[in-house]
Amino acid sequence: MRILRDGLNIKWPEGLKRTKARECVLSVLKDSNRPLSAMEIFEEIEGRGHTIWLSTVYRVLDAFEEKGLVIKTSLLNNELTLYDLKATGHRHYAVWVECHKIVTMTNCPMKDFKPSFKDDEIEVIGHKVEVYGYCKDCR
Repeated sequence: MRILRDGLNIKWPEGLKRTKARECVLSVLKDSNRPLSAMEIFEEIEGRGHTIWLSTVYRVLDAFEEKGLVIKTSLLNNELTLYDLKATGHRHYAVWVECHKIVTMTNCPMKDFKPSFKDDEIEVIGHKVEVYGYCKDCR
């Protein structure tokens, strides 16, 4: 089965059993327009009238990450971990340090960056950019 999100085609990972808990977590991620923490996913599932343990949400997210369905991003020196569907693509975020609001950057500041190394055998396969600041309300 394929799940559509904003025109994105998401295929259920092969070899991963469909359970109510996994479908609930996927539904929340699919319906969100931003990355979510495990606690936010848990609260949304509970708010929809389903019962789930927070530990189950974490296990589902780990399974989804292992199967390549979600991207796990840690911010604020690993104090905040967010999950988003991999089909949404590569993103960077700014975190407002006072109110902890997370804003998706509209560009990748590393797009045209070409790193150079003494060892030419290095193959860069990814990067992480974190931006921190104060929003206009918290300044």
